[in-house]
Amino acid sequence: MPENQGSGDVPDDHADAVDGVGHVVAVSGSVVDIVFPAGRLPAIENAVEIDMDGDRRLTIEVQQHVDPTRIRGVAMQETAGLGGGMIARDTGSPIRVPAGESVLGRLLNVVGDPIDHGPAFAADVPRLPIHRKAPKIGDRTAGRDMFLTGIKVIDLLAPLVKGGKAAMFGGAGVGKTVLIMELIRSTVEHHSGISVFAGIGERSREGHELWQDLKRSGVLARTALVFGQMNEPPGARWRVGMSALTIAEYFRDQLDQNVLLLIDNVFRFVQAGSEVSGLLGRLPSRVGYQPTLSTEIAELQERIASVRNASVTSIQAVYVPADDFTDPAVAETFTHLDSSIVLSRDMAAQGLYPAIDPLGSSSVLLDPSLIGAEHYDTAEEVRRLIEHYRELQEIISLLGMEELSAADRTAVGRARRLIRFLTQPFAVTAQFTGMQGVSVSLDDTLKDCQAILRGDADAMPESDLYMIGALPDGGVGDTVKAAS
Repeated sequence: MPENQGSGDVPDDHADAVDGVGHVVAVSGSVVDIVFPAGRLPAIENAVEIDMDGDRRLTIEVQQHVDPTRIRGVAMQETAGLGGGMIARDTGSPIRVPAGESVLGRLLNVVGDPIDHGPAFAADVPRLPIHRKAPKIGDRTAGRDMFLTGIKVIDLLAPLVKGGKAAMFGGAGVGKTVLIMELIRSTVEHHSGISVFAGIGERSREGHELWQDLKRSGVLARTALVFGQMNEPPGARWRVGMSALTIAEYFRDQLDQNVLLLIDNVFRFVQAGSEVSGLLGRLPSRVGYQPTLSTEIAELQERIASVRNASVTSIQAVYVPADDFTDPAVAETFTHLDSSIVLSRDMAAQGLYPAIDPLGSSSVLLDPSLIGAEHYDTAEEVRRLIEHYRELQEIISLLGMEELSAADRTAVGRARRLIRFLTQPFAVTAQFTGMQGVSVSLDDTLKDCQAILRGDADAMPESDLYMIGALPDGGVGDTVKAAS
């Protein structure tokens, strides 16, 4: 088997594949044992293909060399109908997926086959192995430019890095997928470049809704979608992120195009790896996770990087089991990120969407030398005021606002207005809420937050700041007069 290619190389096709032929000797769920002639075992991570009834092809990824003649692999599709003695052929390389302009506007599965009922990919479409080396440190570029989203709370308090990695952490039902869908819509419309979406363990309903939304918004032609659905075997959910990342790398390395890589959901990638680890008989590690947890996350995250003239910017959703941020899968993911966006269940319960915790979220860009003193000072003052309000909440709930000093009552009022101003209606939820989605520039966000901090909105009802974009053009003062 040829060595895995570097990040900038496109390997040759299957012309030099090893003509290794074996036969199936054991099937246990998604785990398949195959015997090959001595000395002809496929390499670890190679793809082995088995022709099933009809046109169906089953792909097995080699995981273990059990003995000199037997390999153990994990199936990427359902193994129903697979039996002992069936012929298996070593492809001579890892799973290869199509890449380039041909995949835009298409839905693919983990092995690169179209699942949108469209035509099959032509033979001349380039195909790349999903297991590839991360770019070398010397080839990387450390960009520190902001990736503006038009979402007030993100741009202000947890700005994304162009060519960096950002993740949204939250439990079930706090709005991770909605936020991902809004970011797809807004960034493809406002940023030139390509989007690649990896649906790891997605519900088929969510995938269909995303497909339809992208069609309606007219951005599907610049987007490739790769799905490993919730009802598919763990092998498919485990490797689908690698398949999507390989497509993104081709646009970055071969076509010098900026790519937005969206992943929903990283926790399901870890969960699938845990299932595979258990099926292979490995002893579990902390909290029952696979012993290779750190390595598997690093293999995915370290390939997301900027090189030369192009970048891969990644925005990921991460499910937090039982809202426990000390969970090993969540804690390990945190270590690879440039921006962390934490979603709060308490804020979601109050209807404050996006339910992004202004104190728990952070970014490496929050430095005055990178974003400027004005942005940094405004963000820090917003955080300080909201933190002070949270410190006073217990006193307020026990004794009431009347027991606070005049200065504290003023601070509480401004903090509550800031929290409501940082809510925002999204275009992807307009059909459910009846509110038109809005995008707000960073300059407007800074100007309006500074006005609220100064007290220009003290006479303004809190409800007037809820679910709006920027403050009206006439300024806060004119809004207060109109309200009165």
